[in-house]
Amino acid sequence: MSLDSKNSKIQMIITSREKDLGGFTVRRILPYASHRMVGPFIFFDHMGPAELKPGHGMDVRPHPHIGLATVTYLFEGKIQHKDSLGSDQAIEPGAVNWMTAGRGIVHSERSPARERQAGMKINGIQLWVALPDDAEENQPSFYHHPKHTLPEFPVAGVPVKLLLGKLFGHESPVKIHSDLFYAEIKLHRGQRLTLPVEGRQSAVYVVTGKVSIDGQNVSATEMAIGQDGEDLSLVAHEDAHLMVLGGSPVGERFIFWNFVSSSKERIEEAKRQWRAGAGEQNPRFPLIRGDDQEFIPLPDEPPAPKGTIM
Repeated sequence: MSLDSKNSKIQMIITSREKDLGGFTVRRILPYASHRMVGPFIFFDHMGPAELKPGHGMDVRPHPHIGLATVTYLFEGKIQHKDSLGSDQAIEPGAVNWMTAGRGIVHSERSPARERQAGMKINGIQLWVALPDDAEENQPSFYHHPKHTLPEFPVAGVPVKLLLGKLFGHESPVKIHSDLFYAEIKLHRGQRLTLPVEGRQSAVYVVTGKVSIDGQNVSATEMAIGQDGEDLSLVAHEDAHLMVLGGSPVGERFIFWNFVSSSKERIEEAKRQWRAGAGEQNPRFPLIRGDDQEFIPLPDEPPAPKGTIM
């Protein structure tokens, strides 16, 4: 929903679109047809909330990425991350997992055996951060940051947890590649807070509850996109759980499936290399040790729509 940009600090409010990933629902916000990125953030999915019955689990088979960093943050549940670097990490609530794909990586995300057997709830956010030009061909890497290592502090009586970048005079320990911020905020009904954007682009996603942002009502599973550089005033109409994000733009990016790049040619090259199959001889996409028996194939390629989303 677009708003009158002359009279509002909010450009638009995006309502999430539900995507069935087989067993649970993902609510997709970014990329959106008329608003692809917020700062360097180019992808935003809210996984769940969902309850997986005993014997069922999440199985995102091995798949590739280039030109981005993935950020996984769980409210509930547990996911086992494996990648072609040899990483084998349980992702748990409150921790941040930052995977830099750079020139190329393969990873999988599955429910651990114990949780699959017992059943579990899954609820969390996954983001992609487009890498700046000088980092797109970096060597891939993966870092796990436990819950206790991330800054938590009150602002005007409101608890804030800083996941990435700099905000409210604090800095996250997660190594990033460009100017950005990402934080979790929990407001009680009637509480107020000003989000200091500091000249950057910004967005507020409402996980649960309902808030007013500079006079615009925003409800659960909606994202408000702020006007560039404008601080945002938040007021909770009821207890609200928010994720705030933003940063400085990194420039135009093309996206096809799991590939993000400033270059169409680089994406075409990645497509050819994934078709050829992961393995030791593949310059971008090695196999995952312990999870090398299946993979997600390159999707069919419909004609590209007008614009830069491929």
